[in-house]
Amino acid sequence: MPNIKLLQPAKLDEAVALLAVENEDAKIIAGGTALVIMLRNRLIAPATLISLGRLHELRTIRHEPNTGLRIGALATVREAELSPIVREKNPMLAHAFGKVGNVRVRNAATVGGNLSEADYASDPPCVLVALRARVKARSARGEREIPLTGLFKSFYETALASDEILTELIVPDLAPGSRANYLKFISRSSEDRPCVGMAVVLEREPDGTCKDLRLVAGAVTETPQEIAAAEALAHGKHLTDDLITEIAEASASRIGPLSDLRGSAWYRKQIIGVLARRGLKQALASN
Repeated sequence: MPNIKLLQPAKLDEAVALLAVENEDAKIIAGGTALVIMLRNRLIAPATLISLGRLHELRTIRHEPNTGLRIGALATVREAELSPIVREKNPMLAHAFGKVGNVRVRNAATVGGNLSEADYASDPPCVLVALRARVKARSARGEREIPLTGLFKSFYETALASDEILTELIVPDLAPGSRANYLKFISRSSEDRPCVGMAVVLEREPDGTCKDLRLVAGAVTETPQEIAAAEALAHGKHLTDDLITEIAEASASRIGPLSDLRGSAWYRKQIIGVLARRGLKQALASN
């Protein structure tokens, strides 16, 4: 690798100031699980690396009433997976973090790094879209919030500006009585990334009819895909077996999946339908 200047700011304000100066010639490094691989394979060649490792202010995990979970960008995926407060407030999210890679990866990878990388085959993004999460981003120009529904733009591309640092993940609490689950289908080794991931969030009225349904597929296109046409079939209705089958079929038909080593487009379509059906049935059974 060519000589790269390493900067290690001790405060967030210092980090964003450095990034404003270095900008296009710099890359942010946190856990390094993806960036180091890209450097070794000469896929990127930044002049400067700005390490966030000393920014302890970004490592907190807490819950705030009327806001939800607030997870610092430098909390590791393993810390989020095992956090008692994440497990209490949002078991599906803890479960999804626990599906990322293996324990070694989860102990190094950070929550903010996972989202900033925008890997199409990562587990958390589709879950966080379904949960209507948002992130905070900071630059020398100020701070803003970005909904997860608008964060991912394409393969490894986000809405973050080149001078912005993702600082926090905010996950709203589910509505009372809601049920959520995440299903992951793996076509190769047990530690592999998903061939298809499916996040389901179901909220029902007191009479049992569907008030809100979110179905988001991951690892099937360049960004998480919410299946609005399938969701709309459920609104105001009881989720009978026949309706669940209709929703599952609509889920499969509305997405044009990619093909890669984990599965062909045709194969992924079949799995999308299976996981949508299974996820809905599990959500109903957990009530």
